[in-house]
Amino acid sequence: MTVETINTAALTSASNYYEDFVAGDVWRHARGKTMTEMDNVLLTNLVLNTAEGHFNEDRMQKAGGGIFSQRVVFGGINLSFVIGLAAQDTGEQVLAELEMDKVRLRHPVFHGDTLYAFTEVMEKSESDRPDAGRVRFRHYGINQDDKLCVEAERLVLIKKRAVWAGGRA
Repeated sequence: MTVETINTAALTSASNYYEDFVAGDVWRHARGKTMTEMDNVLLTNLVLNTAEGHFNEDRMQKAGGGIFSQRVVFGGINLSFVIGLAAQDTGEQVLAELEMDKVRLRHPVFHGDTLYAFTEVMEKSESDRPDAGRVRFRHYGINQDDKLCVEAERLVLIKKRAVWAGGRA
């Protein structure tokens, strides 16, 4: 049996390496994601979140004086979807996820709401690896009404083009 070497640079885009990120840049990511009832109820139950506000419509409607009069999407799902929407632009060349910090759930997300993701490049720094650097992103999740729903900072170790892509631009 022969072992083939896979050229990973050929499988990913020519951008989104360490060198491509500039502090202060803001990226609007291409896709949005509409939250379905299935997304919320299935994932909330899979992670054993027992807060009825995420899966008991009757209780929410009858709660009277409660915060919401309908089920609210679990914030962990909202955060995950925003990071997922940003992944094509900010995760394709990542070697390691180093930190997730300053997570804020600013506005509720309900079934039928659509999230869009934006990313601000906060800072770049060298790492102890010559083939990679560190980039800190601030991710934003905005709903269809331009309400800020999710905010989080993420620090990654990301490939340097000169080493991983043979300098191709």
